[in-house]
Amino acid sequence: MSDTGALLADMTERLLAEHFDDNVMRAARTGIWPQAGWDAAVEQGLPLALVQGEQGFDIPLGEGLALIRTLGRHAVPLPLAETMIANAMIAQAGLTVPEGPVTLVPECSGIVLRQDGASGEANRVAWGRDARALLIESDGNIALMTAGFDVAEQGTNLAHMPRDLVTVDGPTEVAPLPGISLLEAGALVRALAMAGALETLVELTIAHVTERVQFGRPLSAFQAIQHALARLAGEAAAASAAADLAADAFAHASPQTPIAIAAARTRISEAAGGAIGIAHQLHGAIGFTEEHRLHWFTTALWSWRDEFGSAVWWTRRLGVESLRHSKQGFWPFVTSVS
Repeated sequence: MSDTGALLADMTERLLAEHFDDNVMRAARTGIWPQAGWDAAVEQGLPLALVQGEQGFDIPLGEGLALIRTLGRHAVPLPLAETMIANAMIAQAGLTVPEGPVTLVPECSGIVLRQDGASGEANRVAWGRDARALLIESDGNIALMTAGFDVAEQGTNLAHMPRDLVTVDGPTEVAPLPGISLLEAGALVRALAMAGALETLVELTIAHVTERVQFGRPLSAFQAIQHALARLAGEAAAASAAADLAADAFAHASPQTPIAIAAARTRISEAAGGAIGIAHQLHGAIGFTEEHRLHWFTTALWSWRDEFGSAVWWTRRLGVESLRHSKQGFWPFVTSVS
């Protein structure tokens, strides 16, 4: 990591620690927008961290993507990850990066592009009520919409993050889709965020079994606990490696990027399922309560696992791609994305 990247990572960690304490996190779960946190993120330039060229800061793409993992490590209740990847694609397509939160509306969402704009409705749009612009994909194009959309029905995911029904009828700026699809872009940021959240799961669990004493000894002194901790850390490490693979492929514009993202989503979804069970078990189930931080991270993981394509969908996509290769070509295919 460059000196600039290290400095930005350190500043981001401090920003998140300062602006997203337990009180802010609890308020966000009741629907209160953390304006101070958003303002601080904008002041630091986070929404433009992945934008290359004149509209951004030219931070190396890999280092910018690492910030999304940091957001996941704090389960930040803001559409920062969506805005970062959307702004990157908007700039790459030659459109003007808008101000404020941007959210992604992938292909087949129910919105169609016309000559003079877009119309339709899309369900489960992340942070729809808070977005100042939509980035819509249709028929190989992306369309930027900054007006002409409304929230018809509000909803949330398990982590109480907004997922709304949005109606659209207004003008757009259209450009050819640059690189990967919006579904793949959204899946990438969810994979990175999940890898970050799993790191926090390990930290919370280690802290709990170290502090908790039973029969005169900390829980961490028992061999069975140590074995479970090792399994938990192993799942987090596997998720981290899979996220790195996808991020590296995207940063280098590899033609294998879609497959790397599919592999990451498949492996991280499996890791999340195992890790969440172990973490709750080692917490003695107290993490199921809404007041406990473990609850915030596990509900975020469960939610993110099913967004921008479910675990089953990405696993099937990876399987279909694998079956396209002959017996002789299968191993080269595996090594080409690892």
